[in-house]
Amino acid sequence: MSFYEQRILPYLIDLSCSASAIEKHRRAILAGVTGDILEIGFGTGLNLPHYPESVRKIVTVDSNAGVHTIAQKRIAASPITVEHHVLSGENLPMADCSFDSVVSTFTLCSIPDVAQALAEIYRVLKPGGKFFFVEHGLSCEPNVQVWQNRLTPIQKKIAGGCHFNRNIRELVEHQFEQVRVQELYLENAPKVAAYLYKGTATKVS
Repeated sequence: MSFYEQRILPYLIDLSCSASAIEKHRRAILAGVTGDILEIGFGTGLNLPHYPESVRKIVTVDSNAGVHTIAQKRIAASPITVEHHVLSGENLPMADCSFDSVVSTFTLCSIPDVAQALAEIYRVLKPGGKFFFVEHGLSCEPNVQVWQNRLTPIQKKIAGGCHFNRNIRELVEHQFEQVRVQELYLENAPKVAAYLYKGTATKVS
């Protein structure tokens, strides 16, 4: 990774993803997380304060070592033990059927092979396990989609591969049998970057 991606981008991500309007969506989706937990795209640890009090340990992965430096303060302040791995969500070393819950927040937008990452998430979930996600992506409004498609090539370069125009519902439904998704705009944010997909997907078998 470049100097920008490891030393500057993590601070920009932390700033943009720590807004109070986002915090409430993190809290809402994490309320249902239980059992053995894997978080994909741990980033700077912004989810840590929002896990239920019953959670005592999580396993996390992120491909950018730079973000984990910022995360250390949040890890130190949390009662949750974090077992962190610097690696891509596309190739997880964990065994099949290892986790009851997998979490992803504002991560699927930037994974190069997102379909492969979702296949890995499905693989490591136990039967009956759930994938919990809050992601931004393709708007339901055609006029907003036009700008999302125009701006995504620029966004990818300045934001670590982030796409404005991924249809998260379709991507998750392609992999999982049972999917529940709420689509909405994040309050007080430009529509091009603010269309959210918030939901759960269950591994039936």
